[in-house]
Amino acid sequence: MLGPGDDAAVVTVPDGRVVATTDLLVDGRHFRRDWSTPYDVGRKAAAQNLADVAAMGAVPTALLVGLAAPPDLPAFWAERFADGLRDECDLVGAGVVGGDVVRSDVLLIAATALGDLEGRPPVTRAGARAGDVVAFAGRLGWAAAGLATLSKGFRSPRAVVDGHRRPVPPYPAGPDAARAGATSMVDVSDGLVADLGHVATASGVRIEIRRAAFEIPDALAQVGSALGVDPLNWILNGGEDHALVATFASSAAVPVGWHIIGTVVAADGDGDVLVDEEPYSAGGFDHFA
Repeated sequence: MLGPGDDAAVVTVPDGRVVATTDLLVDGRHFRRDWSTPYDVGRKAAAQNLADVAAMGAVPTALLVGLAAPPDLPAFWAERFADGLRDECDLVGAGVVGGDVVRSDVLLIAATALGDLEGRPPVTRAGARAGDVVAFAGRLGWAAAGLATLSKGFRSPRAVVDGHRRPVPPYPAGPDAARAGATSMVDVSDGLVADLGHVATASGVRIEIRRAAFEIPDALAQVGSALGVDPLNWILNGGEDHALVATFASSAAVPVGWHIIGTVVAADGDGDVLVDEEPYSAGGFDHFA
């Protein structure tokens, strides 16, 4: 209802509840300016927050952004960054409703997204039950493959390196899963196995997924061959794709666009995620590892 220009924005809350999430991006840690354009960084900053809203089964509505910038940051960088924020928000009908800009020795971005549950209960990590099927929507492994490619000094194939620069979350899949009765859901930001581990821990269950359930995209297979990496490792462990993974009471409940990859196999688990019935040591991402 009221955007930038006053001390605060005013947004409507049709449901009476607000889904809220926030993320930080630090130059040199979450992005590199020699790898990513400011437009890419804007798209990424918005995407990782909007995906968290979708992972709750909600529809993103608004984004607030804080920018801490060195005094020598070119004005065009901030302008193109803002363009990226706007265009990513346009994909879901959300608006950049405000924020703050301060001087800093390090380029730092803080984004907060808000969302509307549209009358539905939130889909949390804690609802998975034994017998549920596990499915994902979106892309897996592309961001990790892109990071590996860039780290080796390569800038192609473009589709792969863009997987790191600019994720492609399946935003509609979150609300679709909620409408279909998803019992739990999480955004894949740290790695598929690691994030399923969060679901298993919160739900007190054990989860099993199958390697054969994953199709390896040709682009990832080619890059994996060139770099001597099994691309399935990127799919299982790679983060920052912001795909969604959820559990459903039955395969019949899984919406179109979701891919079944496993099952919840025990109601007395301790957060274990098995791959082909074997314990799997998840890599994933840990800021303080």
